[in-house]
Amino acid sequence: MTQFKKGSKEFWIPYLFLLPNLLIFACFVIVPAVQGLAMACTDWSVFSAPRFVGLSNFVELSRDEVFWTTFRNTIVYSVLTVVCLIAVSLLLALLLSKGSVKGEHGFRAVFYIPSLLSMITVGIAWRFILGDEMGVVNYVLRQWGGEGVHWLTTGNLAMSSIIVVSIWTYAGYYMLIFISGLQAIPGELYEAARVDGAGPWYTFRKITLPMLSPTTLVVSILATISAFKAYELILTMTKGGPGYATKLIVQQVYESAFLEDRMGYASAMAIVLMLMIGAFTLVQFKISKGDGEQ
Repeated sequence: MTQFKKGSKEFWIPYLFLLPNLLIFACFVIVPAVQGLAMACTDWSVFSAPRFVGLSNFVELSRDEVFWTTFRNTIVYSVLTVVCLIAVSLLLALLLSKGSVKGEHGFRAVFYIPSLLSMITVGIAWRFILGDEMGVVNYVLRQWGGEGVHWLTTGNLAMSSIIVVSIWTYAGYYMLIFISGLQAIPGELYEAARVDGAGPWYTFRKITLPMLSPTTLVVSILATISAFKAYELILTMTKGGPGYATKLIVQQVYESAFLEDRMGYASAMAIVLMLMIGAFTLVQFKISKGDGEQ
């Protein structure tokens, strides 16, 4: 392999190609993140100059019951959604990547299409399906002699409904990622396992899962980031209700910033959210590293 000496013209060519992306990343990610950290230490509204208050916003956050409710909701929603998404999308990938299902390419398209829709469109559609009075599901239940279920106006049911709709929306997208990972596994490994008399479950545990470890890491990280920043779907389906049952930190950040005009306080929440995403991602990397070593 050709090695370029440091300081030579050829050494800097790769960095020149990376420079536009690095500039965009710095302008739209790094600089706003630093500015957000600075804003979190101020008492600032749109119509007044920022006033430095140190860590007062974070101290207030620690005493804010609404924030801790949204914090808990965010953890519950993210963990359950990510775990279920990985399981469902992996199951779909296994079913639709072996050529054992007739018309599997059509099924792939059917499962993938929801991920192309706007989350506001998805939320409105599912609100029409699960609505209390005019919802399609409750209409069918009443026609069969049953009673309507308050899918979106009962705390636990509302959160469960949001999670199910999220899985329905994104499972097809992550299914395609898993299919790519499955297709990259050498077929010789499965042939050797069959020769040795290994059954399907043993092959899945000893070959498929370990070889899919990098793909699973990618899916888990993407799904975690998506879950932590969920906003449009919840806003259109439940508006964070009933009460605060489905309100996540992202919605609380928006309301604090633009409805209550507390930019500094909202920035402190955003910093906490960023730390949460970083912590979850670090845990996923640690788990993936442990699986790889095993």
